[in-house]
Amino acid sequence: MGTYHIKDKHSYTQNYKTSIEDPETFWGTIAKDNFSWKRPWNRVLDWDFSTPKVSWFEGAQLNITENCIDRHLDGNGDKTAILFEPNDPNAASEAISYKELHKRVNKFANILKSKGIQKGDRVCVYLPMIPELAISILACARIGAIHSVVFAGFSATALASRINDCDCKMLITSDGGYRGAKTIDLKSIADEALLECSGIESVLVVKRLHSEIPMVKDRDFWLQPLLEDASELCDAEVMDAEDPLFILYTSGSTGQPKGMVHTTAGYMVYAAYSFKNIFQYEPDDIYWCTADIGWITGHSYIVYGPLLNGATTVMFEGVPSYPDYGRFWSIVEKHKVTQFYTAPTAIRALAKEGLEVVEPYDISSLKIIGTVGEPINEEAWHWYNDHIGKRKCPIVDTWWQTETGGIMISPIPNSFEGKPTFATLPFVGVIPALMDENGIELKGNSVEGRLCIKFPWPSMARTIWGNHQRYKETYFSAYDNMYFTGDGALRDENGHYRITGRVDDVIIVSGHNLGTAPIEDAINEHPAVAESAIVGYPHHIKGSALYGYVTLKNANNSSEALKAEINQLISKQIGPIAKLNKIQFTTGLPKTRSGKIMRRILRKIASKDTSNLGDISTLLNPEVVEMIMENSQ
Repeated sequence: MGTYHIKDKHSYTQNYKTSIEDPETFWGTIAKDNFSWKRPWNRVLDWDFSTPKVSWFEGAQLNITENCIDRHLDGNGDKTAILFEPNDPNAASEAISYKELHKRVNKFANILKSKGIQKGDRVCVYLPMIPELAISILACARIGAIHSVVFAGFSATALASRINDCDCKMLITSDGGYRGAKTIDLKSIADEALLECSGIESVLVVKRLHSEIPMVKDRDFWLQPLLEDASELCDAEVMDAEDPLFILYTSGSTGQPKGMVHTTAGYMVYAAYSFKNIFQYEPDDIYWCTADIGWITGHSYIVYGPLLNGATTVMFEGVPSYPDYGRFWSIVEKHKVTQFYTAPTAIRALAKEGLEVVEPYDISSLKIIGTVGEPINEEAWHWYNDHIGKRKCPIVDTWWQTETGGIMISPIPNSFEGKPTFATLPFVGVIPALMDENGIELKGNSVEGRLCIKFPWPSMARTIWGNHQRYKETYFSAYDNMYFTGDGALRDENGHYRITGRVDDVIIVSGHNLGTAPIEDAINEHPAVAESAIVGYPHHIKGSALYGYVTLKNANNSSEALKAEINQLISKQIGPIAKLNKIQFTTGLPKTRSGKIMRRILRKIASKDTSNLGDISTLLNPEVVEMIMENSQ
């Protein structure tokens, strides 16, 4: 049987053992004892990775918002659910109780219904980190609509492609957003995107900047007047366990971003259970994850995981550097934050500013600190441990993905210690495997290979929206009967895992997964460009940054102005997060005789690691390598 709270090494060992040996009894017990259901399941798990098909709690009925909100109302209705900290440090924080959240979600849900949104319809949400972002996705879940959040840093082109891919019927956006000292005109970006989106019937617009913006008659509606007239009562739609809850897009190494589909019951159980145990949540804690809800981290560990546990979750609108680099720590002090979860990029940026931005603040309330988005380097780990955790807070260095829905490998405080640069041991129910290039599993310890998962876990994505074949080819075709993560990893002498990075053409920049193919496609649209190749290279703040090798149709056109144009094009097509840190104009790119660009060589040159490039004599154009090396930045 499974216990909901893992308190020590013994309970971790017992829970892990049971979850592997008898997963149906284990997850069935966790689900039955800790959540409310409208109808029980017929079967806990049915799966076949060859198809692939996975279903958890089949036959059960529920609504996730009743588990996130309604069931807390009697005992904890006045407790703060969402603690909103605005961008402006002089503006008041907003504490939204579970009772207030219940009213606001119901009102929003009734507006969705009044605009024709029904169970199964897709709703795109393109909002800054304001309470309406969390409320809107819960409102969708309340009525069975499928939410698809697009990060508010994405461009009009990126937004349009996501809206069209899943045929969204409604867009929820705002007149703009604050980001540090800047404002972002989200509505004009949305309007540009909607020129390409014929399926959108209505647009709800939140007032944030209170700026004058154009509104399209009979399509665009200000949210506030609608809320004033909406009823506070809205029955939760009855959902089947495997009904889709949300679609979230992740960059692929090729082509169109992949719309990962997460379903209702399994995602709920795993998000709640992993949040409770990895962050060791207790009833009076104040938990803060600094991510954006536009990413999976925000879905699982700002909204769903915390609310399912009746927690107080902090939502922060701003950036760590505004008005200065002490902002994170001032918020920790102000709200007495107990768990703090952020990205290695932020930690490195803050460490670079020195201790003078930390020392003015009392951060002694912290009990657990965590990292997410990419592996944390040893220097940053030690700075975080010494100066933020004060060597008394366990660090949970978490590895997981958009596709996994929840944390897969992580230290569990009080059960086993973290280790610098290691994600450590698998979470309950997760069975990792390391595979060699020939598809042979590497047994035992002190081995390195490609990371796969051998058995389904409840929160795994079920498919790619509209393209199950691509789902199968991407995740289940590399190795028989296994989910391939796309990451490399090593297992040390104690059986602890360290993630070594992507093995495909996806680069993690500041915690964001960026596929190289869409960036190259954007560059190649420039009339002066013949072809391009993007690689990652180590960066002291971002972890990895983007290095672009660009071959021009006419070498005489190379200029700083052209570099700026290329980055502008990337920013327009994908978003500012995908801009190149370095651009090198080349006369050609190293290719095999079959015409494949040798990115391995380009990566080594970008990383200034040219001692062993291997045998380049077999290349179609080995002379290009020397020229690129001579001119590298």
